Amino acid sequence: MSKEWIDSLLYYIGLTLYCFDLFISFSIFWPMKKHTNRLRSMACQGDDYLDSLPLPVQRMHLIQVDSVQRWMEDLKLMTDCECMCILQSKPISTEEDAQSELILSSQHSAYDNLQLLLKRAWIISTELTRIAQKLEKNRWQRVHSMTVRLNCHVRSMINEYNSFTRNSSEEMHQFEKLLIEKCSEFTAVTERCIQTEDKRTLQSMKSCINETLTTVAQYFGQLIELALTYEIQNLVRQINSSDNIYITESSTSSLFSLTQEGAQLCRIIAKEGGVVALFKICRQDCFRCLYPQTLRTLASICCVEEGIHQLEKVDGILCLADILTDSTHSEVTRAEAAAVIAQITSPHLTFTQHLSSFLENMEEIVTALVKLCQEASSGEVFLLASAALANITFFDTMACEMLLHLNAMKILLAACADKQIVDTPYSRDQIVTILANMSVLDQCASEIIQGNGVQLLMEMLFERSSSGNSAEVTACERVQQKSAVTLARLSRDPEVAHAAIKLSCIPRLIELCRSPTERNNSDSVLVACLAALRRLAVMSPDGLEDSDFQQLVKPRLVDSFLLCTNMEESFV
Repeated sequence: MSKEWIDSLLYYIGLTLYCFDLFISFSIFWPMKKHTNRLRSMACQGDDYLDSLPLPVQRMHLIQVDSVQRWMEDLKLMTDCECMCILQSKPISTEEDAQSELILSSQHSAYDNLQLLLKRAWIISTELTRIAQKLEKNRWQRVHSMTVRLNCHVRSMINEYNSFTRNSSEEMHQFEKLLIEKCSEFTAVTERCIQTEDKRTLQSMKSCINETLTTVAQYFGQLIELALTYEIQNLVRQINSSDNIYITESSTSSLFSLTQEGAQLCRIIAKEGGVVALFKICRQDCFRCLYPQTLRTLASICCVEEGIHQLEKVDGILCLADILTDSTHSEVTRAEAAAVIAQITSPHLTFTQHLSSFLENMEEIVTALVKLCQEASSGEVFLLASAALANITFFDTMACEMLLHLNAMKILLAACADKQIVDTPYSRDQIVTILANMSVLDQCASEIIQGNGVQLLMEMLFERSSSGNSAEVTACERVQQKSAVTLARLSRDPEVAHAAIKLSCIPRLIELCRSPTERNNSDSVLVACLAALRRLAVMSPDGLEDSDFQQLVKPRLVDSFLLCTNMEESFV
């Protein structure tokens, strides 16, 4: 048994262990995006994108693939990579091989190229992270072996991508060359580390390795962005140039899938004309069946500032208003248009002030959204329409007066009685947001009394998550907080205050203040409940016990807040 054979065996055992480790990571950390995630995203009430992470790392949070299947695919990529390592990335090609490669290339679409590129990029990004971790712990042997593997992955990615993309730019070739050279330098530096045991020498080399690792990561990120830009340009070009409904549908579907990979890809799509191309589809009657998918893609792209700027440039607001007000469009199409409105008017975005055309069309849009809420045939349609209305009430105060004039209060309160329409905390969150923003109007109190709204607000104070899902728990907290805020605002009207007292709102507010578990330890719920309790206590001071009055009403609000938060501590 030769030494070379033993070395090879040990090497592939190490590869297998690494792949197994990767499999375990996939099994534990691979999240599945559920249908409610999209609804929450469309509701636009505080979901942040992973902007701070590198694009390939974001992929780990969003790919919807079974972990075992994903591991099998990546195992193939890694074994291919090892073969390339042995061949020193210099495959021997014959004329027949070249011809077969050309046939294979023709079978890959721009979207296929992107998916393959993202798979490789995710593996390389993971390797870079692991190298940094091992370097921090001075695991020099592991650092070197992982650097060799990184070198292989980079060369394999470049060769594989170039086999499918024949017309890449000169700039991309330059970055490929720089990246390969820097990876070779990285491997050579780490190899010198395992040839010495002197700690001073190793520590002096550590800064050099860190610098090289940073440069590799920088070149890698720039190369990936160039490649992604090139492939997205191809997809946008297909949408702009094709009159074929099937090609357009495929390209639009590919763009939507890419928007789910993170904010950076959304920025690239917007920059390369994706928003313009998609609105072109929405203005052609021959593509009516593609409107829902196209609008869904637009909503995803408009999570970034570049997408909203492009929407404004192509009069996208006017197009959305036309779709919402045209009753010949399907309910699904109008719901997706409402989702785009919800996205671009999100109160969490800081770059909506330039939407001047929105104000010009706001009355038509609000009227159409109220009608969509009233006629909604499903919980999803209602959620998207009510989320858009809720965001608009933040966007402009005139919207609240419009809603009052359109009897929106009555429509929303009636919808709450239908458990098939308002079926989640997310929908109730949108409704109570609208009620809270409308409650600043004096005329709102009478509408609340007539629609039995005080009873609804009281019920919302008991909102609890049935699943224990963290996002749902947070939505329940928002419902409790906003219902307390609404009660506090409306209780300036004696009729509303007496109705709330009659429904035993005071005992429930005291319970929420004193019991952290009832409010899920939420400080925002506590502050809102203290404010509502003090407003009601003015109307009915006899409704509180002396200890409650002395601790929750009489002191300054901040003192009562500190007293209630300290109840969570145990001094046993």
